[in-house]
Amino acid sequence: MNNDDFSAAMVPMRWVGPMKISGNVAEGLVEVPLATYESPLWPSVGRGAKISRLTERGIVATLVDERMTRSVLLEADDAGTALAAARQLVGELPRLREIVSGCSRYAELLELHHQIVGNLLFLRFEFATGDAAGHNMTTLASDTLLAHIVQALPGVRYGSVSGNFCTDKKVSAVNGILGRGKNVVAELLIPREVVEARLHTTAARVADLNVRKNLIGTTVAGGIRTANAHYANMLLGVYLATGQDAANIVEGSQGITHAEDRDGDLYFSCTLSNVIVGTVGNGKSLDFVEENLTRMGCREDREPGGNARRLAVITAATVLCGELSLMAAQTNPGELMRTHLDFERSVSEKGQ
Repeated sequence: MNNDDFSAAMVPMRWVGPMKISGNVAEGLVEVPLATYESPLWPSVGRGAKISRLTERGIVATLVDERMTRSVLLEADDAGTALAAARQLVGELPRLREIVSGCSRYAELLELHHQIVGNLLFLRFEFATGDAAGHNMTTLASDTLLAHIVQALPGVRYGSVSGNFCTDKKVSAVNGILGRGKNVVAELLIPREVVEARLHTTAARVADLNVRKNLIGTTVAGGIRTANAHYANMLLGVYLATGQDAANIVEGSQGITHAEDRDGDLYFSCTLSNVIVGTVGNGKSLDFVEENLTRMGCREDREPGGNARRLAVITAATVLCGELSLMAAQTNPGELMRTHLDFERSVSEKGQ
């Protein structure tokens, strides 16, 4: 069984779009592959993509920031020793950056944050990682830094190369606040006539539902740094199709949907602070992944990190397409279930 047979046997995949994208990273029409068992996701994202082509600028995807993180844990003699160590490390950032540059061509130490709990010192390193998502790269760099710290600073000892202050594949407030991966804001301004004719709703109804469902409903549920309908669905579809670590949808799905009624026009945005994607590294050598990334324009000759940035903004735009379509559908009684049943029935009949 070759790579293509394996991918086809495991998860069905379809190309959706094209989406119209603009912004500070990518411009133009882009199709996106979605690998999923939730077959209604394809037409839902497709409807959002169609809407984007009916607007002046399409989906404006802005890359706000990018940094991959790894935290380490140190045991100190006491809290005072831990504080002294943390302050010394902040003052020695240039030296720490030299150490990181010596263990990787692409890793660059950007920032250092710390937390002290009793005599425990948690350090959160933030790195630039080029076109890689950066899991292994940041772990190697952190391991190297940890060895240096233990040797150079008195009163501190090795605790763990990962202290959960990263935070990797877990729900947390820190990732939403400080970011992990690519921070992207995707926005779309939809004319009133398109909202009514294509989404069968109004800007006011979508904006109102967003407050009641995504904001208030998530608060009632006790959500952490998140307010959206289903970012995880689109993230998983893109991640599986492009060779990403799918477990990163845990933190990736923490994002905020914002909608406004602008005199009948609908402003709709999705803010994703933890889009963890890469175009090189584990999973990217599979034939179908290589083909998908190439077709998406993420295998071009760009500066280091350029292809990963493109993939991140395409991913965020895909999330917006699916989020918009679902939110519009849920303003109308029965529409969501009816379309699910109709599409799943048609897919089932084709498979017979």
